[in-house]
Amino acid sequence: MADGQIPHRDEPHRHDVGGRLNWLRAGVLGANDGIVSTAGLVVGVAGATAGHTEVLLAGIAGLVAGALSMAGGEYVSVSTQRDTERAMLRLERQELHTMPEEEERELAEIYQRKGLSPALAARVARELTENDALRAHAEAELRIDPDQLTSPWQAAWASMFSFTVGALLPLLAITLSPPSTRVLTTAAAVVVALACTGWVSARLGDAPPARAALRNVGVGALTMSVTYAVGFASGTMLG
Repeated sequence: MADGQIPHRDEPHRHDVGGRLNWLRAGVLGANDGIVSTAGLVVGVAGATAGHTEVLLAGIAGLVAGALSMAGGEYVSVSTQRDTERAMLRLERQELHTMPEEEERELAEIYQRKGLSPALAARVARELTENDALRAHAEAELRIDPDQLTSPWQAAWASMFSFTVGALLPLLAITLSPPSTRVLTTAAAVVVALACTGWVSARLGDAPPARAALRNVGVGALTMSVTYAVGFASGTMLG
């Protein structure tokens, strides 16, 4: 190998990297939702009653309901997105069949707007059209990869799993701690977990991690404070 020559490495495709980052970000946010919502629920119930069984049952119910709700909502949302993508591809395929010359000119204009000269843009559009017209138009015009449409089932399972993992942390913290310290122990565990998820989500989005972690912790602390106060007040009035 010549001096200064950079060895060739098989690098992942940009769309694959972007897709993985999106799924990772969605998983982090799903776990964050599980932490906050379940922590708020179990802390609120703990404020209303000293019973261990009641807190455990409420936490389990919240975990199951939240995980199913996340999965169902993600499935419906991504299914709608997938249907929209398919409809756009059908329309693009029809336009390529009925007016191929106009579509090729449109593709050339897209590359002209990106900075290519008219002659080069026309050549690029022609060669891409000859190779795979639908893919060329889908990627340049619609920002869609025809072979990598979003999967509603994958999104649903990912959301359910990440929410469940997040929800288990406050549920285990409050049920395994002594009654006298269970709220403080849960709050401490939740603060650490939310700081971590805030930091990770910020790093994935190239945002300042400290600010995101503080914001995440602030939202979680406010949620637990309000639900505990409501639970305590309700327990006092009904006790």
